[in-house]
Amino acid sequence: MLDLIVKGGFVLWLIMAMSLAGLAIIIERILYFRSIKTDEDRLFLRIKGAVEKGHYDEALAICDNSESPISALIKVGLEYRSYPENVQKEILKDAAAQEVPRLERNISALGTIAHIAPLLGLLGTVTGTMKAFGVLGRFGAVADPSILARGISEALITTAGGIIVAVPAVIAYNLLVNKVNLILLKIENQVTSLVMMINSGKRKVSSGATTVKDELELGAKT
Repeated sequence: MLDLIVKGGFVLWLIMAMSLAGLAIIIERILYFRSIKTDEDRLFLRIKGAVEKGHYDEALAICDNSESPISALIKVGLEYRSYPENVQKEILKDAAAQEVPRLERNISALGTIAHIAPLLGLLGTVTGTMKAFGVLGRFGAVADPSILARGISEALITTAGGIIVAVPAVIAYNLLVNKVNLILLKIENQVTSLVMMINSGKRKVSSGATTVKDELELGAKT
């Protein structure tokens, strides 16, 4: 293995460095998506129950304890609950858009690695072939075939290295992009339901307060 790395030359070292960077990005994204994965239906019901009781501090605390983009969206909605519904929707849409960079972080870099790796492999092919023909041009007939084989080895090894790095990088990139798109679609679909939940909670709290007030007034008259 070490012999192949040595024969691959400087271009192969670049490809290996890119493979390590790509692997680090994949692992980091997998861990991130795992950390934000939560039972969102249960989270939604917990927050809804707190909002309907008027316990907004409790609802905000539940949001703070979750790293899910949905919880971040709900938190923004709760903080702007006093605004009209149409304004709330616009604010929630802006908040959803602000979650995009966090979800897509480093994914574009992985896509760049997936595209550049085979090009570097092609560059290694060109430089290796140039070395091989350079030997033939300098000496004409080569008595030691190993001298010629070094250039050919570099050409083949770097080509293989570029493809080996590019294939899993492309697969991982497409999977991560699809994951982000699904999360964003779910967030967009929940904007309306979030606004309805927040405002229904406000109406229940206000109607409850009115009922208590009426009872007090009726008791005073009695």
